[in-house]
Amino acid sequence: MSSVQTIKRPARTRLTARLSQLVYTHRRAILAGAILLAAVSAVFGFGVAGRLDPFGATDPATQSVQATNRFEAATGRRIEPDVIALVSVGNVASPAAHARVERVASQLARQPGVVAVQSFYSTHNPAMVSFNRRLTYVDVFYRSASDKQVQQWAKALAKRFAQSPYVTLGGDGVANAQVNTLVGSGLAHAELLAFPIIVLLSILFFRSLVASFLPPLLGGLTIVITFLVMRLVSELVGISVYALNFVIGLGLGLAIDYSLFIVSRYREEASVHGFGPEALQRTLRSAGKTVVFSAITVAASVASLSLFPQEFLYSMGIAGAVAALLAMTLALGPRVNAGSPRFLARAAEREARPMTSGFWYRLSHFVMRRPIPVALLSAAVLIVLGSPFLGIKFTPATAQVLPASQSARQVADVMNRSFTANHGDPVDLVLGSPVGAPATAALRAVIARLPGVASVTAPAAAGSDGTILYAFTRYSPLAPQSKQLVRAIRALHPAFYLGVAGTTASFLDLESSLKSHLPLVLAAVIVATLLMLFLMTGSVVLPLKAVAMNALTLSAMLGILVWVFQDGHLQGLLSFSSEGALDATMPVFLAAVGFGLATDYGVFLLGRIKEAHDAGLNNREAVAQGLERTGRIVTAAALLFAVAIGAFVTSNIVFIKELGLGAALAVLIDASVIRALLVPALMTLLGPANWWAPAPLRRLRDRLRLSDGELVG
Repeated sequence: MSSVQTIKRPARTRLTARLSQLVYTHRRAILAGAILLAAVSAVFGFGVAGRLDPFGATDPATQSVQATNRFEAATGRRIEPDVIALVSVGNVASPAAHARVERVASQLARQPGVVAVQSFYSTHNPAMVSFNRRLTYVDVFYRSASDKQVQQWAKALAKRFAQSPYVTLGGDGVANAQVNTLVGSGLAHAELLAFPIIVLLSILFFRSLVASFLPPLLGGLTIVITFLVMRLVSELVGISVYALNFVIGLGLGLAIDYSLFIVSRYREEASVHGFGPEALQRTLRSAGKTVVFSAITVAASVASLSLFPQEFLYSMGIAGAVAALLAMTLALGPRVNAGSPRFLARAAEREARPMTSGFWYRLSHFVMRRPIPVALLSAAVLIVLGSPFLGIKFTPATAQVLPASQSARQVADVMNRSFTANHGDPVDLVLGSPVGAPATAALRAVIARLPGVASVTAPAAAGSDGTILYAFTRYSPLAPQSKQLVRAIRALHPAFYLGVAGTTASFLDLESSLKSHLPLVLAAVIVATLLMLFLMTGSVVLPLKAVAMNALTLSAMLGILVWVFQDGHLQGLLSFSSEGALDATMPVFLAAVGFGLATDYGVFLLGRIKEAHDAGLNNREAVAQGLERTGRIVTAAALLFAVAIGAFVTSNIVFIKELGLGAALAVLIDASVIRALLVPALMTLLGPANWWAPAPLRRLRDRLRLSDGELVG
């Protein structure tokens, strides 16, 4: 026998009733308005990729960035070459080789934005000749400009030399341009792969042809509107092109989650009250409120990334928060049973009725009869999966993230294999001392004697009173010896300015910046999660437990990523070449995103458990019925979300593969081990303590009019 307990909350009830009546009465107009908004957003938003910046992993407050800016302000040119033209010459000592390289250098010097070129024949630097003396390269320096402008110049340059039989272009500028191109084509490929699968799975999970089109419809609306917002925001601040992938995966995934939960609850209410405004009102007051709490929690977790100064991370924070809130706003849907095949319609009707049996109900009681063994075993499995994370190594984003078919990757591979170590990645030294000053010569001599230094270039002018030196090491840029060299140079304190830049210094600064900002970001994520879950449940125990469960999910996900991408497993299956490390920003990014997504499913489960508990059921039965009501839905949502964002493992860029696999793992681990096993086990062990909160906090929540819902049943 079902019971309905009505708690009078006149103002909120009237507001919900008016909203549901408005939505139901004007549902066609609302749908038409959404389609019109999508069309406008598509017209102005789909060109956003061309307006976005490259990766963006620098912190403006770090020494490497400040030294680079000082040099560029003084000289009007970039501190390092953005394009490397690899030239096949046969024999570098021959007159024909000299003529070929000079001809290439002359052509490069005439291209837009180029202010200087350097070759072996102009510098006589033996490091610019390959071991077999059949290859050399020309460095191309652009005038001081934004990374986006340099990328555009490099793209035009690569097109100019694309058909040359003996010139291959690489370098950071070309790599960034090729990444942007692949991101755009990868988006289309992932969409073509994911959407048909999502529609087919949606028919099975939603039990309705009409409802099955809700995920791609709402996901598409979310994506195109977010694209428009990103285009507007990009006029104010730089936005990384990588945010496009994230927006598509997150927008589509959350649209799936929210539409599935709204549809399932609407059917449940309609099985008792019939399809119409009353069922919609009850849905908005229950599942609708849960969706709001979930979306705000996810948005807050992802938005915490905007606390980082790196453009890549704050771009993800802005775009992700917008996508989450839009997915919440668009998650409405009447006439959800239209077009159901008979056997699916019957299944939908069965699932909409109150049930105290079923797979998830039986599973929860199985777990609750033996909570300690289940909890220990589940936690042990997650800890074992997370153990590879203890050996994590980091690397910056380089041309190695590109597939071997791209010229920037080919040049990087040849340079690493056929030229002396650190040939193209010197330590850049910006001095606030004139070229001819004795103090400049003395500092150069000191640096040349430091361990690991192979050579130091002659002083070159950097403006009227500055100098630039390039120190070449005997080791690769990220080798421990190269890092120690940068630290040793920074430990010198001459009487004038000394700034250290370059690949090694930039990577050390990136690590330092991430470490210094990480505590604040983690605090923001955890506080937002605790606050939203307390406001929803009225308990301080359940939010703390959720944070602990999320930590286990993240550790397992990151451990698997290390095992795959760092240790090099599944390279053939996923079509990538391991760099022996993960990108330094990826664990930070996935931690914030994974935390929000894990909380997403926790909100839906806890919401139904709380409803049952508030209706008078004891703790065990509330957990069992809550899991029975949400088990299939959470599993379906997780599978659909995993398809939506996991499709990015088909990307040609290793970095995007890590993003797609990491996010998919986070939701699948949380929806299976955490929600099905650990949550019921721990809630059984905690018993009535699950719902405890200090009296002052309970009173505060009551004053905020967020105490138990108006309708529970």
